[in-house]
Amino acid sequence: MTFTDILFDVSDGIATITLHRPDALNAFTNQMVRDLKVAFDEVDGNDDIRALVMTGSGRAFCAGADLSSGGKTFEKGGSDITDKGGVVRDGGGLVSLRIFELKKPVIAAINGAAVGVGATMTLPMDIRLASTKAKFGFVFAKRGIVPEACSSWFLPRLVGISQAAEWVYTGRLFSAQEALSGGLVRSIHEPEDLLPAAYAIAREIADNTSPVSVALSRQMMWRMLGADHPMEAHRVDSRGIQMRGRSADAKEGVVSFLEKRAAVFTDKVSDGLPAIFPDWEDPEFS
Repeated sequence: MTFTDILFDVSDGIATITLHRPDALNAFTNQMVRDLKVAFDEVDGNDDIRALVMTGSGRAFCAGADLSSGGKTFEKGGSDITDKGGVVRDGGGLVSLRIFELKKPVIAAINGAAVGVGATMTLPMDIRLASTKAKFGFVFAKRGIVPEACSSWFLPRLVGISQAAEWVYTGRLFSAQEALSGGLVRSIHEPEDLLPAAYAIAREIADNTSPVSVALSRQMMWRMLGADHPMEAHRVDSRGIQMRGRSADAKEGVVSFLEKRAAVFTDKVSDGLPAIFPDWEDPEFS
C-alpha cells in the first residue's frame, strides 16, 4: 500500500497512521483525505489490527488546512471532493465521519500543533493524549469561516457547550494544559513518552478484550450521544447482551475467568457485527 501524505504501519496488532507532510507541519490536503480513507478501510478490514494510534511527523500533529492557495483556499468549501449529487463535501467531515464509523478504537497521540482541522479531526477519536509541546486552536472565526469536520456536533459533547463556545468564538491558540483542564485530552506527556503511553493503552485493549465487543461498545457509546432518552440505550443494550450472550466470546470470557486464565477470543469483526442498531442509517461516504 502506497500513500502520499500519510505513513501507515502495523505492528503486533496495533496500526499507526502518521500524518506525513512534516515540511508543511502536516497541513491537511485533499490527498490526505483520500489516503486516510484507504488506511481506515484497511484498519477495519484487517482482523489482526486491534487498535489504531494516530500521530504526526516532525514537530506538528496537523497545523490545519493547507493555505497555499491563498485567499481562494475555502472558496469551494476547502475540498475538491463531491458526493454523487455533485455537492462539495467538507474533507475534514469525511475524515471525522469515517472515524466515527470505525470498528476499532482510535487513540490520538498529539505531538505538536493541532489547529483547525488538526484539532477537529481528533474529536471522534476515542482517547486523546498530548505532548507538552502540543498547542490547540479552533481558529475558524479568525479565518472568516466556521467550524468543520462535524465539530459542532462532537466538541460540545466532549467538553460542554460553554468551553466549546469559548474556544470557538475566540479562535485562540491554547496549551496542552488548558486542553487537559477543559477535558479535551486525557493526559499530557513529555515528547519522548507520548507514543509509548498511547501504545500502552492500545496494548491493554489488544491483549485483554474481545474485538467484537470493543467494536460494538464503541458504536454504542458514540451513537448514544445523540439519543433523546435512556430508553434508546436500554433497547440497544438489551439487543447487544442477547446477541453477544450466545457468542463463543461470551462463553470464553466466563470460562476463562472461572479457570483463572487469559481469555482467547475467536470471534472476528470481519464476520460482521450484530444488528443492534436496526433503525440506524449510515451516511454515504462518496
